Amino acid sequence: MPGGSKKNDREETPSVLIIDSQSVKSDSWAEDVGYDAGKKIKGIKRHVVVDVLGLLMGIVVHSAGIQDRDGAKILLPRVHDSKRFPRVEVVFADGGYAGQLIDWTLDQTGWRLEIVKRSDLHAFKVLPKRWLVERTFGWLMFWRILNRHHERKHDTAENLLRIVMIRNMLRFLTGEHQIAKRKKAA
Repeated sequence: MPGGSKKNDREETPSVLIIDSQSVKSDSWAEDVGYDAGKKIKGIKRHVVVDVLGLLMGIVVHSAGIQDRDGAKILLPRVHDSKRFPRVEVVFADGGYAGQLIDWTLDQTGWRLEIVKRSDLHAFKVLPKRWLVERTFGWLMFWRILNRHHERKHDTAENLLRIVMIRNMLRFLTGEHQIAKRKKAA
């Protein structure tokens, strides 16, 4: 599903992608569970790549014990191999992706990985481009089934995330999200 739409006066394929991960607690029967020391969560990690509209371009689910840089090395080749994104030049990421991954991404995909860093660690500020992927995680968390990793297999969880994003995209295409906003305001 290429990003963008003619409705928004955008090209059919994105020129910019944003990558991030989300650690989620998992049930005891899930395979390949790990511990994310940074978030202090035992479970899995959802790695996503979105376009500037926040639409899902790629996903991989893996152990929470895998660092963001290593997860990106799994996800970015999947997205690049799809040949669906010929215009992509830049991938935005947070500080967890800094280091050797910048050169690796350029070598493996030809894309430039740009790190969007916080200027002030003690104040909340919306970071350019990075808020788009955070909004996507917010959309996903509206679905109660995604608040925790209930699946045994990671590929089942990946497909469930795709189904949820398809449902969200249909809501936006049909204008259903506008109706929900009006009802809430009344």
